[in-house]
Amino acid sequence: QLQLVESGGGLVQPGGSLRLSCAASGFTSDYYAIGWFRQAPGKEREGVSCISSSGGRTNYADSVKGRFTISRDNAKNTVYLQMNSLKTEDTAVYYCAAYRWGSVQAMCAMKLEADYWGQGTQVTVSS
Repeated sequence: QLQLVESGGGLVQPGGSLRLSCAASGFTSDYYAIGWFRQAPGKEREGVSCISSSGGRTNYADSVKGRFTISRDNAKNTVYLQMNSLKTEDTAVYYCAAYRWGSVQAMCAMKLEADYWGQGTQVTVSS
């Protein structure tokens, strides 16, 4: 079965850190670019950060630049999102998605249709 599974979400205080993981199973994620997206209650889903299949190209939303870092370990079929200096406005369900084709810019701008989506992991930033 082909799937993406997110993990690492939870409750953290403002200023804290979390690392999300997106693990692929049933397919080799080396050939896929991966994007992280989030959706807060009452808001539309938005692109957070995207990484190319090789890891050589990345893209970040302006709201997370300098705080979040995306990376991947193709040997483990896993993509990570390190989130530092978390703010209350980062609270959302975070999803990862895999794309066989397309630029990281187009992915994060949600201009492309993903091949696979994960089920999401909740991140809550609150004191």
